[in-house]
Amino acid sequence: MERPFWKRLTLEAMTSEQWESLCDGCGKCCLSKLEDEDTAEIYWTTVACRLLDPGTCRCKDYDNRKALVPDCVRLTPQTVRTIDWLPSTCAYRLVAEGHDLYWWHHLVSGSRETVHEAGVSIRGRITAFDSDLAEDDDYFEHMVEAEP
Repeated sequence: MERPFWKRLTLEAMTSEQWESLCDGCGKCCLSKLEDEDTAEIYWTTVACRLLDPGTCRCKDYDNRKALVPDCVRLTPQTVRTIDWLPSTCAYRLVAEGHDLYWWHHLVSGSRETVHEAGVSIRGRITAFDSDLAEDDDYFEHMVEAEP
């Protein structure tokens, strides 16, 4: 039996279909983060991008997201290795670091619901959307102690 592609291939060697299938659908990368200017420390919030569907934790307009949300970060093999705020459970990060996917990842479990059932996604944790907030200071009210 052949090993799964994420165990055999580097991120760079994956097809676009394989690359896209790695996303576990947790939605954490679509949350706003705050960075301390002095320490570069990252603080998580429960403020989601206006394009995030809170039920599926997926982008409502994935193909046009960069045009609609210019500061949306497009993950590539290079950015995955340099972005320090990617969730510790992120499949892209795990594969880049040589780790296996968790049992709840849809490529392992066979279901897109297990990420939610395992409590890994942000389903039910969003307190606001970025389009609802008027000022940057409003984000502080939605800060959380640790990665959601």
